[in-house]
Amino acid sequence: EYFALEGLSALSSTIDAIREGLNQDLKIEGIVRTMFDPRNKLTVEVSDQLKEFFGEALFRTVIPRNVRLAEAPSYGVPVIVYDKASSGALSYMALAGEVLRRQTERDAGARV
Repeated sequence: EYFALEGLSALSSTIDAIREGLNQDLKIEGIVRTMFDPRNKLTVEVSDQLKEFFGEALFRTVIPRNVRLAEAPSYGVPVIVYDKASSGALSYMALAGEVLRRQTERDAGARV
């Protein structure tokens, strides 16, 4: 959504400042689209802007709006424990796999 996009811009500026002053190796591992609802035109527009601006840093996996994701914290458990078959839990599992694949590819490229 719009304010999330604005917040991401501010976060990027903060990361740049930290990189300049404290940790030159700090980088954004990736951007995850959450609360994604493809029926919402604004969601699709913001997603397109993220693709354009962040390119390869944008994870392919999206986390959908999902009631089970919203309910799990009230029970004090992660969604994967609360309802492992929910679309939200499955999406987070897919994201974990994508993160691991990226890291493996990056590590393999560093050894070449």
